[in-house]
Amino acid sequence: MARPTGREFSVRLESMGAPPSLRREPRAGSDERFEFHVSKHARDLYGLSGAPYSSSGDVVFADYGAARSFSDRINERARSSGGPFVKAGAVNAMALIHEILHAVCAEYRERVEPAAFDLAVRGARAAQGTAASDSSLLSFAKAFPPSTVYAGTESPESWLDGLSDGRGKRAVAMEELLLLRLANENPALAPYRFLFDDAALKARAPVAATLDAAEAALASLPPFGPDGEDLPSLLRAPMRASPHSLSGQLEFMRKRWGLLLGDRMPRLLGGFAMLAEDERPSFPPGPGPVRVPSYAAVDSEYERFSEDKDWMPRVVMIAKSALVWLDQLSRAYGRDIRTLDAIPDEELDTLASRGLNALWLIGIWERSQASRRIKELCGNPEAAASAYSLFDYEIAWELGGWPALENLRGRAQARGIRLAADMVPNHTGLDSTWVRDRPDLFISRSTPPFPSYSYTGENLSDDGSIGLWIEDHYYDRRDAAVTFKRVDFRTGHTSYVYHGNDGTSMPWNDTAQIDFLNPAAREAVKERILHVARNFPIIRFDAAMVLAKRSLRRLWYPEPGAGGAIASRFEYALDAQAFNAAIPDEFWREVVDTCAAEAPETLLLAEAFWMMEGYFVRTLGMHRVYNSAFMNMLKEKKNAEYRATIRNTIEFDKDILKRFVNFMNNPDEDTAVAQFGSGDHYFGVCSMMATMPGLPMFGHGQFEGFTEKYGMEYRRAYKDERPDEGLVRRHEREIVPLLKRRHLFSGVENFLLYDLARDGGSVDENVFAYSNGSGGERALVLFNNAWERTSGRIRRSCAFADKNPGGSRTGVTRGLAEGLGLRGGDRFVVMTETRSALRFIRRSRDIAENGLAVALEGFQCQVFMDIAEVDDDESGSYAALCDFLGGSGVKDIGWALQDLELGELYRAWAAAFGPGYFLRALRAATARPEPDSGFAAGLEAGPEPETGLEKFFSTASRFAASESFAVSGASPEALSRAYAPVADAALAAASSLLGLGAALSAPREAPGAAEAIACFAALLPLAFLLGDLDDSSAARGLAESWGMPRKLREALAEAGVEPGTAETAAAFAVAALGRLDLVAPAGAERLAALSPKEAAEALMKDDEAKDLLGVNRWDGRTWFDADRYRLCSTLLAAAASGLGADAALARAALDRMDAAALAAGWCLEAMIAGDSKTRTPPRAAKKKTKGEE
Repeated sequence: MARPTGREFSVRLESMGAPPSLRREPRAGSDERFEFHVSKHARDLYGLSGAPYSSSGDVVFADYGAARSFSDRINERARSSGGPFVKAGAVNAMALIHEILHAVCAEYRERVEPAAFDLAVRGARAAQGTAASDSSLLSFAKAFPPSTVYAGTESPESWLDGLSDGRGKRAVAMEELLLLRLANENPALAPYRFLFDDAALKARAPVAATLDAAEAALASLPPFGPDGEDLPSLLRAPMRASPHSLSGQLEFMRKRWGLLLGDRMPRLLGGFAMLAEDERPSFPPGPGPVRVPSYAAVDSEYERFSEDKDWMPRVVMIAKSALVWLDQLSRAYGRDIRTLDAIPDEELDTLASRGLNALWLIGIWERSQASRRIKELCGNPEAAASAYSLFDYEIAWELGGWPALENLRGRAQARGIRLAADMVPNHTGLDSTWVRDRPDLFISRSTPPFPSYSYTGENLSDDGSIGLWIEDHYYDRRDAAVTFKRVDFRTGHTSYVYHGNDGTSMPWNDTAQIDFLNPAAREAVKERILHVARNFPIIRFDAAMVLAKRSLRRLWYPEPGAGGAIASRFEYALDAQAFNAAIPDEFWREVVDTCAAEAPETLLLAEAFWMMEGYFVRTLGMHRVYNSAFMNMLKEKKNAEYRATIRNTIEFDKDILKRFVNFMNNPDEDTAVAQFGSGDHYFGVCSMMATMPGLPMFGHGQFEGFTEKYGMEYRRAYKDERPDEGLVRRHEREIVPLLKRRHLFSGVENFLLYDLARDGGSVDENVFAYSNGSGGERALVLFNNAWERTSGRIRRSCAFADKNPGGSRTGVTRGLAEGLGLRGGDRFVVMTETRSALRFIRRSRDIAENGLAVALEGFQCQVFMDIAEVDDDESGSYAALCDFLGGSGVKDIGWALQDLELGELYRAWAAAFGPGYFLRALRAATARPEPDSGFAAGLEAGPEPETGLEKFFSTASRFAASESFAVSGASPEALSRAYAPVADAALAAASSLLGLGAALSAPREAPGAAEAIACFAALLPLAFLLGDLDDSSAARGLAESWGMPRKLREALAEAGVEPGTAETAAAFAVAALGRLDLVAPAGAERLAALSPKEAAEALMKDDEAKDLLGVNRWDGRTWFDADRYRLCSTLLAAAASGLGADAALARAALDRMDAAALAAGWCLEAMIAGDSKTRTPPRAAKKKTKGEE
């Protein structure tokens, strides 16, 4: 017959890209099989005699399970007696390679030379003689015996003399011997050579010479294959192409010999998948490595964001593991708190006060009892079931059921807090209602996927209609099986149901995997989602990424040739057409559209990783998606990577950034304090979380600094932790104010990211600088996430995508001035840095032209808010202040302008009434007076006190006149002489009233009175300056115009007085200065003559007095504060004494008023009525009820 050329066969053996109609079907009657050589020695040693062998002696695998069983026998021997272990995928690949090489030989015989191996036998005989050649073949038949020879039903000699499918057995043996040589030469098969080592065979017979001669004879025949090679070279081609990789050799065969393979192709692809399963790396639980997102591929995906409801952008969520939280509350409150309705109102008040408006309750659904029992059997008798192994979507009765939830919901709503719940769509608990009643909804099979699996442990089902067993080796942690056993006692049917699995680590052994290629399963899950959505305004979808089509494909129904994600699933490979026919649309897109129609007020939040975050919000339409890069990158200080994450996202689509859920820990991670510490690094990242677009999510115990990571099966906290009060206070000081202004940060319309350019022009990738805002408000955030100090300037924003009406995008940048909403020109920018509470001033023009100079210490964070642009006044005050401050901040810009304008006046006042004066005055007011130790003598103890006082009067006269106040014509010396005795008398009266003077046997209890009297004495010069003690309202106006209340507070603070006391004292002193008519001699007599009833009626009509005395409504009555009342009366008495009133008269009036107020229980109505039996209200009630009229 005419023999084809090598070129013809090159066409026939090219890659498998040809359509199926061009592919050769296998020959009729051919015996397609997986097979490879195993020596008699190996059969006997490893107990492999029970494996199926071909008539030529090759082991035959009918399916993947047979390869696994074969491997298990070898490995069992290795475990018990030592020796090498094998992997089923590699064993299967060896058999597949051997079979394909046989197929190439068959193709050569059919298409080129039918007698090829007969010619090889003749060539060997010719080269070494018949006896030597036959001895090699006979020795092979003995060392690698065919099934009949091994069984003893046929001798090796008779087998060699026989025929096989019309071929002489010597030709068959020669072909097998050649492939055995190739197997021993193959480096990729070296680990498995103990199964087919030919060393002993070559030692007994001249096998090498026989094969050399046979190969020479074959090489003389016409070439074959894509590259026109002789047959021995062609058979070695895969080994040459990839000498150390079985998968590489199979890949060579697929690409180069595809058409030849015919219906072997599915098994070849299965071989790839089985190898991948063996070689799959093991990852720890969790989302896996976090990478910077690239949106190049996403650009081809359609855009269908879900629209937010008005409340959604402002959500700030906190997670609480329900059972653990209730246990902690029980300890904190000293009573049993076990159900949701027992959660104290105070806890909800605390959440609301911290700016938290969403409460994610973990573990509130009815849990799987099988899950709990598994944990007990594995050594944890206290464990609950996992919160993510669910029996059904009903509120757990141990938490109080639906009634308790409704109670909590109502109280939370009253405080602006929405409840959030988990929905676990991927799987159910092992013993869920669906596993019992609807097993068709789950992925299952009729046999165990691996022959080593056994199910002999405890039946985990509480329901007598079914039995449930997890694989035995879960209990001793020797294996993590992918299936559990389900027996339906009603029908006798047994199935092996797959556990839930995300392919990253071990299967979740207390769960059952739902089959999302089953339309009924998809509909059932959607119905459960709607059930949750109708009861919770926020749903968190657990492990949502595993239900994207690409994930379902990879995990459960891989493409032919793919596999490895979940053991054994490559056996269920589907081509693209079949897969898409089974699930035409994305399940999540259907869920989002259904919820939009039937539960539109529900925020859908997806826990999704694997670089699918953008896809989940932009295409699938989730409102929010986890952003694990925030936690992982900032924790590791991979700042360049996280800046790239933000930059790449806004360059593609800002709206994705708006939908990120940013967190510093979640239930699967270590606590925030464990990951970030409790210092500046923590608070810098936490400030970013509070100010980045998206949804900030706090972990359980994050505010309190708890360190324990709560497992999903925890019933209680195992650590008895107390809140870190310092950490709580710092949260309240630095983070809570940001959370309460989330409207500035949650959106992306005004979000801009900036580079910090160092002096040399390089970008400091450790610094996060961004601005944002809402309406006309803007904010600027700066954070240096590194140990080292840094400085530079921010000028222009990084590029971001500006969406055009037609759907195209344009890259845009903006200057910092535009980002902050500045108009520029000769204006000034005033802004507050929230951490320091300092106000800063900058020139608008400088920011527009040069940007903003920034200097940050390691881990320092600055948040600038209340950014306003102001015009300068005619005198250039803002320009002067900007230059004077030189970039420094001040507590108040108005105060700073005042300090600049009145600096000379303040210095003169401080020389006479600075901190030293207050220290002396307070000592004099509360101690037994010594001779010549009155107020004036105290002043004389300072350096040139009269000169200081005179200088103040001189300076104050000039400033008052410049403001058109009518000042006294007296000289500074005269004013000082007039003032000093009054001050002396006032302090003497204070000593008598508060100290241990001769007039008192015990000090009067009037907290803050000494400070108020000292403040009054320091303000009194203003009344002398204006020269009218009978009408001192102008003096008070002057004091307020000059900011003297602030100066009093500052001086008291420097003297060591507590801020609250200082503020109260200054307020009373200013009020007293304005009412000298009450304490001048005539006024004091009128005041002393008032009855308690008249005094109370007057108080009811004076708004300022009511405010100072803490007047409030409680229980239908009007009350006033006892301490503030005593302060007021003591101050008035001391002032009256200082201004010349009768001290004894003042004291008598004071005692009379005290007695009446005490008898009335500090109730105004009782004082008016003369009622002495009114009970005193509880102090807590007085504190928390203000301003009720």
